Amino acid sequence: MIEKHIVLEEIDPALIYGVNNANLQMIKALFPKLRIVARGNVIRAMGDDEVLTTFENYIKQLEEHGARYNSLKEEVLLDIFNGNRPAVERESDVIVFSVTGRPITPRSENQLRLVKSYKENDMLFAVGPAGSGKTYTAIALAVRALKNKEVKKLILCRPAVEAGEKLGFLPGDMKDKIDPYLQPLYDALEDMIPPQKLKEFMELNVIQIAPLAFMRGRTLNDAVVILDEAQNTTIPQIKMFLTRMGMNTKMIITGDLTQIDLPSSTRSGLSHAMHILCDIKGIGIIEMNKKDIVRHKLVTKIVEAYEKEKSANSPLMDKSAAQRELSQNYLSHAEQARNLDA
Repeated sequence: MIEKHIVLEEIDPALIYGVNNANLQMIKALFPKLRIVARGNVIRAMGDDEVLTTFENYIKQLEEHGARYNSLKEEVLLDIFNGNRPAVERESDVIVFSVTGRPITPRSENQLRLVKSYKENDMLFAVGPAGSGKTYTAIALAVRALKNKEVKKLILCRPAVEAGEKLGFLPGDMKDKIDPYLQPLYDALEDMIPPQKLKEFMELNVIQIAPLAFMRGRTLNDAVVILDEAQNTTIPQIKMFLTRMGMNTKMIITGDLTQIDLPSSTRSGLSHAMHILCDIKGIGIIEMNKKDIVRHKLVTKIVEAYEKEKSANSPLMDKSAAQRELSQNYLSHAEQARNLDA
């Protein structure tokens, strides 16, 4: 009798074992000639060499399927065992699959433009109102690149700027102090990567989440790097961030120019960067609008109400509106230039 140890490296073992070990029990039933014991991410199997080889190939196929689709249903276990291709609902625009197996796809025209522009450019600016999916789509693209082994790590960061209110002293160590600013990034990752695998990635620094200030002095190679809430960067800060770009790296910069929380005397680094970089080949700019909002339907109405109130009661544009209009002018200019080149 021979014993083999199969280490599950690409998947959360709980996905293979199933709820209450239901999948594991089925696997044992499919291979009655083997003695199978699972502990953590290691499956030990004892039996004849030929059956063990078949079993090992079977587990590896399950692991590949689970890593890609974040789902291992009973029928999938049977299909793979019988040598059939699992019947998985595929969509041409799927970016990645959520932890529940739900396909994550672009949900608006501009989200689709963002996905397509990612293939064509190494640096992307995605600007638009709250709820337009710019950050979520960017993180989905980054997770896909990591799963496909196109990059070795994901680096997600935000400027630690208070949104109007004064939070005062935050207790705890450095991680405790900065985590509240970074929670939206955690939320998106938790929707796409199983908890145990996400924890492992973060412990190994495969996925790094940090405030913008921690980027200084680094050269970021073989990575997808996302700067979220970039409207709250100063000009020196965003310049510092953009110049961290190394070999085989893609950068996605997201922000909303209507929600700038910088002091009134400070110009947003995001609007400035879009101004001076819009005509550079390899840099894409996607501007989203209220039609792209994919949150509760009331969010769209709230955005519209604030836009109407601002235009009705303020003959002079505030700083955010002025910077947004400035960026739109640059985008329009860049689009005209591209059309002439075409």
